[in-house]
Amino acid sequence: MAGVRPKKALGQHFLTDMSIADRIAATLDDYRGLPVLEIGPGTGVLTQFLLERHAPADLTLAEIDSESVAWLKAHLPEPQPRIIEGDFLQMSDADIFPGDGKFCIIGNYPYNISSQIFFKVLDWRDRVVCCSGMLQREVAQRLAAPPGTKDRGILSVLLQAWYDVEYLFTVSEHVFNPPPKVKSGVIRMRRNGVTDLGVDAALFRTVVKTTFGMRRKTLRNSVKSLLPPGAAPDWPELNLRPEQLSVQQFIDLTKRIEQLRKS
Repeated sequence: MAGVRPKKALGQHFLTDMSIADRIAATLDDYRGLPVLEIGPGTGVLTQFLLERHAPADLTLAEIDSESVAWLKAHLPEPQPRIIEGDFLQMSDADIFPGDGKFCIIGNYPYNISSQIFFKVLDWRDRVVCCSGMLQREVAQRLAAPPGTKDRGILSVLLQAWYDVEYLFTVSEHVFNPPPKVKSGVIRMRRNGVTDLGVDAALFRTVVKTTFGMRRKTLRNSVKSLLPPGAAPDWPELNLRPEQLSVQQFIDLTKRIEQLRKS
């Protein structure tokens, strides 16, 4: 990795354990033949194992760091995958894979933008059939957190509405250069069969964000701003805190709010 400096501003921590990179690449083994986007390949540690499993023509790399792009172009074997230099958060799915075909996303995600990355995956849910990779352990645990656990949050519910989310394994901080101050976690999200929540998707997102914005209060307090003036429904879930609700309970709550607004 000589010649490429990990940049703190980009949240770069280069993985040095090849066995872990191989395990991460294997999370997409069920999706061979589909296009794959790797976010933030850095020096290509994960890329080399993806190339063992996927044709170079099926792999696209999105990298914001020009130093890393130069390294990849100089060191990846021919034929090389396509490399897009730029900020993934500013890209559209059509910029990466034109058309409406399905694809997968993988990466050792920069800690400082991992949540933003997954919100973007959520927006692309009609095309992204699987998303896996490594991020800060606490964030990874949050994405996979079931109802009733303290880790559950906004992204837990929003992602689990559309994806089956698995926390796969923990990675020590000592297998990176430079070592981060926290452990990492590897997750995999597989698109479930849901195509329509049965409620307005924008309102559903608003309900989830509003309730978790007051996560220490019961929903009776947090949903007041979403109800018509003077409305005082006596729904049973209003006595719960947001982390206690399942995805289906959030859908049911959204439906009731929707109906109350129309009445």
